[in-house]
Amino acid sequence: MNLATKSFSNVLWWLWLPVVLIAVWWFASAGSTNLFIPPLSRIVEVVVRDFANGRLLVAMGVSLSNLAIGLAIAIVLGVVLGLLIGETKRLRLILDPFIHFIRSVPQSALVPLIIGAFGIGSEPKIYAVAFACVWPILLNTIDGSLGVEVGARRMSRVFGVPRMLYYRRVVLPGAMPQIVAGVRVALPIGIVVMVVSELFASNVGLGFYILNSSSTFKIPETWGGALLVGVIGYILVLLFSLIERRLLDWYFKSGAR
Repeated sequence: MNLATKSFSNVLWWLWLPVVLIAVWWFASAGSTNLFIPPLSRIVEVVVRDFANGRLLVAMGVSLSNLAIGLAIAIVLGVVLGLLIGETKRLRLILDPFIHFIRSVPQSALVPLIIGAFGIGSEPKIYAVAFACVWPILLNTIDGSLGVEVGARRMSRVFGVPRMLYYRRVVLPGAMPQIVAGVRVALPIGIVVMVVSELFASNVGLGFYILNSSSTFKIPETWGGALLVGVIGYILVLLFSLIERRLLDWYFKSGAR
């Protein structure tokens, strides 16, 4: 089986269940007269309309931009601090209780406080996404650092490998599977916080689109916005899976997974 055929088979495997569920929903809701459960055809109609007039494109652009920047900040902070804490036992013992305490606080509950502290605009929403996403990345990076083979550490000491080179060539590659797993966990968390942050003091974004539609009793638009967030999340997870396979190709070929 060549690479193209294999990739096509994987896409079919990922998409068959959503397609079946959409088809069932489409026909089951076709005759719905419930105000709060409109036919799926009507939901699709308003989504296509708002894409055509640019309303949803603008909302998606703002939301995905906030998500991308916030997640990037979380990755940088989580990986750098995770490697430092993982490789420094004393620092790890001091910070471990505080890290677990802070990460246990519901991130969505802190969104109004973050917006209240930093004001309206894109920056507070980016900070909220970054704050929510950094913890799984940080903890996975620490675990990945601790899981680096003892033999590799000893070899680095024996040959006097410089500290920065040791982090870049020994610790980071060894921790990479755990780091990627942390980013995979952080991604859906970031999507949720992205939407929640736009429910407060915002006039743009997918969260605002959903809130505004709901408050003006536009039920199909409300459903459409919520389902669009789910579709975006699903697509982002699929894309990340492809990146993960490419980034950790050596790891998968080793039979570790």
